[in-house]
Amino acid sequence: MTHHCCFQDEKRRTFTEEDCGMWLKALKKAISKPMNGSGSDGDVKVKSHVAAAAVALLHCFLLADFIQSAPISPSDPSALIEGAERAKTLVEKILRDVPAVHAATVTIEGLTLDSAHTANLQMMVTSLGIPPAPVLKPLSESFTLDVCVSRMSAGSRLYQMILEVLSGRLSGLSDLQADLRDLQTHITKMKEAFQLGVIEVDQNQNQNQNLDLASRLHGNYGVQVAAHLTLTQLRSFCHDLIRSLRAVATYRPRPAGAH
Repeated sequence: MTHHCCFQDEKRRTFTEEDCGMWLKALKKAISKPMNGSGSDGDVKVKSHVAAAAVALLHCFLLADFIQSAPISPSDPSALIEGAERAKTLVEKILRDVPAVHAATVTIEGLTLDSAHTANLQMMVTSLGIPPAPVLKPLSESFTLDVCVSRMSAGSRLYQMILEVLSGRLSGLSDLQADLRDLQTHITKMKEAFQLGVIEVDQNQNQNQNLDLASRLHGNYGVQVAAHLTLTQLRSFCHDLIRSLRAVATYRPRPAGAH
């Protein structure tokens, strides 16, 4: 394993564990080496204390540097890739099924998956309180794998919950609900495979807990509009999911010691 050390000139020099051992050995040798000349006993004691302190400080410095630069490796990278591929296959199935589900559940004339969002529909989004899907972005230093998978999980839970509410007023949603449950299972396995933690509490997760859509559904028109908006958002979120899952499937952890 390779590590880095900072000097006063602020340049970084690469060193190995063998280098560390040589440094410690040299310092210990300096401590045990007798002083030449007529140095006083006080000088000898001062030298010994200073050298001993230097060794202790070096031990602490090297230990801290080792801990800081230690990489976090997945227990099984292939499991992460396999989980991403299975999740992507399931999301593709959901995308294929959404048009048929929409046609079966939304019978309002002129309201199709490709309908433009009119001002009236936008007002319905607000009045029904349907939260937007979590935003998925390309992987980067600020949008890490942990954040990405966390938002995938939040989104799948969001639509599970909304469809569960709608299924009490509409038939034909059970297959999508089952697929979203399976998707959540695959995402959980991905997190376990790469030892991911939930480092971001997405706003949608809090909204999920407080979602009270059922109390806002008044009449058949409101139910069908809610189904239309939900399926439209779900389709858009699934397209984003596929792009993100492709990125996860090709993800490779940073090499050990890389900065």
